[in-house]
Amino acid sequence: MKFFIRLICLTFIVAIITGCGSKKSGVYNLPPHAWYEQISKDIRDGNLKAANEHYMQFSSEHISSPLLEPTLLILAQSNIHNHKYMEANEYLNQYIRRYGTREKIEYATFLKIKANYESFKRPNRNQNLIKHSINEINNFLINYPQTQYRPLAETMLIKFKLAEFYLDQNIQDLYERTDRNISAKVYEEKIQNSKLKDANLVPPQLPWYRAFFE
Repeated sequence: MKFFIRLICLTFIVAIITGCGSKKSGVYNLPPHAWYEQISKDIRDGNLKAANEHYMQFSSEHISSPLLEPTLLILAQSNIHNHKYMEANEYLNQYIRRYGTREKIEYATFLKIKANYESFKRPNRNQNLIKHSINEINNFLINYPQTQYRPLAETMLIKFKLAEFYLDQNIQDLYERTDRNISAKVYEEKIQNSKLKDANLVPPQLPWYRAFFE
């Protein structure tokens, strides 16, 4: 009787160990096209964590596979779609480092600008992001004057500038209400020198824009 009890316990322990091992091991040693299909499935299932893990395995097993390039772009765009903008930028930076022709850098840089734009939902909370994005778009338009993405980039630039102007107005108002007159004067002068000062602006509702990339 004791023998059977020990045998059952041993079988149970082995089953647990085997199960844990299989969960940790996952899939591996797949050909490139199988990795690509697996990552695509992960994305369709909404499991970006698994997609990232499988991409890491894919890139380590097949460092020169031509399928790595489209996989990086798919991962970047999927993260943008799922509001994971930092992760998207990491994939795009990796894409630029690995496949950085002028045309590909142009596209990846535009996607990074798009990621920043879509992450911008509270204009009175993202002053640094506004300034950074305006500089990024201006540099993009200078570096790629004939870019096919110019209309979209210019639209985003206008919205960022409107948000910056609206933010300056709010900061000036805050300084005036708290009797910080010197600081309020700085922002008053900035507003007066803005090309948007005579525009009849409607205060934005939060979120302040509707994404036009969908």
